[in-house]
Amino acid sequence: MDGLLIDSEDRYTICTNAILHEYGRPSLPWSIKAQLQGRPGPEAGKIFHDWAQLPISIEEFMAKQSKLQQEHFPHCKPLPGVERLIQRLKKMEKGEGKSGRKVHMAVATSSHVRNYRIKTENLTELFGLFPKRQIVLGDDTRIGKGRGKPLPDIYLLALKTINDSLREQGSESEITPEECLVFEDSVPGVEAGRRAGMRVVWAPHPGLREQYEEKEKEVLAGRMGEHKEDEANKAGADGVVQTSGNVGELDDGWAEMLITLEDFDFEKYGID
Repeated sequence: MDGLLIDSEDRYTICTNAILHEYGRPSLPWSIKAQLQGRPGPEAGKIFHDWAQLPISIEEFMAKQSKLQQEHFPHCKPLPGVERLIQRLKKMEKGEGKSGRKVHMAVATSSHVRNYRIKTENLTELFGLFPKRQIVLGDDTRIGKGRGKPLPDIYLLALKTINDSLREQGSESEITPEECLVFEDSVPGVEAGRRAGMRVVWAPHPGLREQYEEKEKEVLAGRMGEHKEDEANKAGADGVVQTSGNVGELDDGWAEMLITLEDFDFEKYGID
């Protein structure tokens, strides 16, 4: 969602830089921001604070950050191409496309409930197009501790919410991961989508795109090494059987990069 559907990534940067500058620290570079995108709060927080080395506690930082976010997040706006994309997918969800075939949508974001509400409270017309039960947030208790992106759990859970609805309606067959298309802006998110066995469209921020120049093929295959197997072993210590999934192969045709969602080729994916 952040940096893909709405311009909240730039607002995150504004808030973070305000605190960094208050303590004489440099602005957040993309080399660090790239590691934060798409990750759950605790993991992203550790990466940031290890780099920032601010002379205040994490609690003080979070209080300052929360105050700034409450000022900036209500002003979030949809990114180019987003409204057209979601409206067209919603039309197909209702079976109103030329072909009559249906497409089902879900949101899978690392944002927690509080921030999600602040970011979307003035965008109800847009986010109201998503079925409420098919909006999966980063603090959803069904996602195991330490199982956020780049692990596939959040996307597999989003798919489960769709299939749960389809089973209740009894009118359509359940959807497999191979039939899903993930839209992502973050590198850990691309890896999560690939590990979930889904196709991926990567639409990165210009700053992130520059950071990964000449590494695009590795990103699209989910092969940037964002996931560490030892982290997964710790996360699975509660005895719950969980999968890390598998990354893709270079140039396997299961992922593509777009400069903006305005460039999305509906026909290529059978969307009319």
